[in-house]
Amino acid sequence: MSEAIILKGQVLSFDGSPFRPDPTGAARLHEAVAIQAGRIAAVGTFHDLRAAHPRARVVDHGPHVIMAGFVDAHVHFPQTAMIASWGKRLIDWLNTYTFPEEMRFADAHYAAEISARYLDLTAAHGTTTMCSFATIHPESVDAFFTEAQRRGQRVVTGKTCMDRNAPEGLRDTARSAYDDSKALLERWHGVDRISYAITPRFSPTSTPEQLEAMGALWAEHPDCLMQTHLSEQLDEIAWVKSLYPDARDYLDTYEAHGLLGARGLYGHAIHLEPRERDRLREVGGALVHCPTSNTFIGSGLFDMAGLIAEGQSVGLATDTGGGSSFSMLRTMAAAYEIGQLRGTPLHAAQLLWLATVGSARTLHMDGLIGNLQPGHEADLIVLDLASTPAIAQRTAQADDIWEALFATIMMGDDRAIAETWIQGARL
Repeated sequence: MSEAIILKGQVLSFDGSPFRPDPTGAARLHEAVAIQAGRIAAVGTFHDLRAAHPRARVVDHGPHVIMAGFVDAHVHFPQTAMIASWGKRLIDWLNTYTFPEEMRFADAHYAAEISARYLDLTAAHGTTTMCSFATIHPESVDAFFTEAQRRGQRVVTGKTCMDRNAPEGLRDTARSAYDDSKALLERWHGVDRISYAITPRFSPTSTPEQLEAMGALWAEHPDCLMQTHLSEQLDEIAWVKSLYPDARDYLDTYEAHGLLGARGLYGHAIHLEPRERDRLREVGGALVHCPTSNTFIGSGLFDMAGLIAEGQSVGLATDTGGGSSFSMLRTMAAAYEIGQLRGTPLHAAQLLWLATVGSARTLHMDGLIGNLQPGHEADLIVLDLASTPAIAQRTAQADDIWEALFATIMMGDDRAIAETWIQGARL
């Protein structure tokens, strides 16, 4: 067995949800974490870990915070090159920026280039796992999984399926979407740290026949995740109603075709009807909050407090490149700001939990990643709470670690990520 490594610092883990009267009650601070064979061996006092691993190499990070790597539950890696494109709302934004860029992914070399660039950028920002949409091209899935596999990284993606309301060259069919998705799933799902997600983009770009085919594929492979978009903008909802006039609501366009379930990921979910909220809670489907995207594209204010209070499963995501940053720190800051606008600001413990345990839970991976617990895979980051002069002066005035962490959440960027570790190896 390989020798252990012990990291000293302010080691943060969670043993429950911080969405309770005392948000800090679910958080635990330790002196050290031991890593062995790519997994968390133990957390606790340095004395105890040193006694258990007397030959371990010790790395002392002083006042830095050591915690699980960030988990980004909804992204579009093919939009890496067009992030921060100006001035459009959702439908125009897709037609003006997204679809032209995604057409380039028929080129396997370009798909490989962007895959590597995206994983470099996100690792620099402390993100160790993400659930991404690809494009309609199988080459885009192969490129992303190949690059992640080379890095030993736990990732999720799937071929995006669209057979209408998209440009020529960016449409498949119900049959080809099923066949291509099935072939990719059988090639990649469960290999190393790779997971496949069945991926209809959203109801406006899929015919009922294609949604039916995706529902059939999910029924055949119920251990896979299914990811899509739901109720992002009001004009989008009106469009869905015109395309599916017999549907009870937006969610029903998925439910009627076998695309509502506990392993479903529904991005955005801002403008939900009461029936939709009830059904999502009943089946245990996950809602993914994309705050920088929701403000950047002008979509609306996600009801985090209300959804959590009624028992919904909620994760956090950058939604690159509709989202305006690769950083989960910036994403947490935006989630805080949206909470303030709704009168329900989030505590630092809640934000960090959403970006780690909460998002891992939506991916059904909270037994593997998203927390520093013995047996979990050793994907972790080291946070410098004084990464810039502005943050350092605020941290110096903090009364406790939560005030210090909040300053880094609100003002931090990739400079705050002192180290990123994936599967027990420092990048």
